[in-house]
Amino acid sequence: MPHAEMIEHKYHLQDSKSVAWLWLTLKSRAKAATQLPLYYDADPIAGAIEVNFDKASGVKRVSIAVVAGVTAVGQEDVRFLEISRDVWNAKTTPPPAKAAGRQLWQFSLALPSEISMPGQRKTLSTMYKLPPSFSERASPVYIDYRVVATVHRGLFKSNQTLSTGLVFLPVSRSEAPPPLREAAYRDGTALIGPDGDPEGWNVLPPAKFTGALFNTRQVELQCVVAVAKPLSFARGSAIPLFVTISSTDEQALDLLASPGAVKIYLIRYRVLGTHATEDKYSDHSSHVFHERVGAAYFWPSTERASGDRVRMMQGELNVEVSSKPSFIFPEFSLRYKLALFPPHAPGFSSKLTADKPLVVEEVTVTTAEAAGVYSRSYAPPGYMQPVDPDYNNTVGYLENGNQRFMHHGGHGGI
Repeated sequence: MPHAEMIEHKYHLQDSKSVAWLWLTLKSRAKAATQLPLYYDADPIAGAIEVNFDKASGVKRVSIAVVAGVTAVGQEDVRFLEISRDVWNAKTTPPPAKAAGRQLWQFSLALPSEISMPGQRKTLSTMYKLPPSFSERASPVYIDYRVVATVHRGLFKSNQTLSTGLVFLPVSRSEAPPPLREAAYRDGTALIGPDGDPEGWNVLPPAKFTGALFNTRQVELQCVVAVAKPLSFARGSAIPLFVTISSTDEQALDLLASPGAVKIYLIRYRVLGTHATEDKYSDHSSHVFHERVGAAYFWPSTERASGDRVRMMQGELNVEVSSKPSFIFPEFSLRYKLALFPPHAPGFSSKLTADKPLVVEEVTVTTAEAAGVYSRSYAPPGYMQPVDPDYNNTVGYLENGNQRFMHHGGHGGI
């Protein structure tokens, strides 16, 4: 973003007579000065500090810092980042050392792309990418980044700070699609399914289930889900899907191989504590929170299914543009899975648990598409994304900020 488009944010601290004496100015990518400052991973945290020394006695030094931590509700903050430097120090200031009037200093702090974090045994360290800010109402955990200006007064005198939360959003890109799908996106042609493009699809293990049809007879069906490769998708894009359903019962096929009967959801997982960096975690753990954040929708495929008594449907699942990107970090990770749930159709009943998935596949949600790739929706005109009653819509990082952590405070310490 060109420098001219950067938004300027201004904060100040007042004395007991409501006269401002400490000012902090930041420049960021936010759309408005009233929003929290927004930075991507390569952006410097740049701005200025100004102090009126006539209103501040006994100042020894002035510093600027960027701090970040993971905070679980009811627990102490686990700080993972602290970058600080002095902008003024009485000991190193050339004569005359006595400061007076209003003085201003520019600053620029660079955030690292990765940091070293200790392992579970506290002996081995692992490098992790800096996680994005995370703050949602009623969330059991938060990731908070803050800029803190501190006026240090020396021994036996309290320091004074002026701070603001900021939004840090590392840019992540989805992997490039296989050649045939990329060509379809580019040329506006139909997607080739898993039969014609086996390298372009990840075919999940078949899900077999039985049930009663109109309470008169038992039927058996098999459902196979194919997800477009690679399994990383940008927010605001559609996840392409193909579903193949087979059965020896034609009536069961007519009933269950229909767009409204197939239930595939995108599930978001917030994994807390020591299991946050592990590949395997229990959905039922007290440290794992999950919710549906997207539902797939389907339409009859134009491709002919291979074999008799087999139906194929094409579909997609829209990743909300407000979705938080996937990340793995000690104490808190955010992950996503596609999950096939038991079908639902009038006249069909089974002993399957409705909220227990039959097949799951982990996917990655990124902030941007692969370079040069512009995916598109293939839904026929008139097809709309379904509204699921259990859909938990997580709004964007600015609209749903938790003010307990995202304050513009000017009276507390770090």
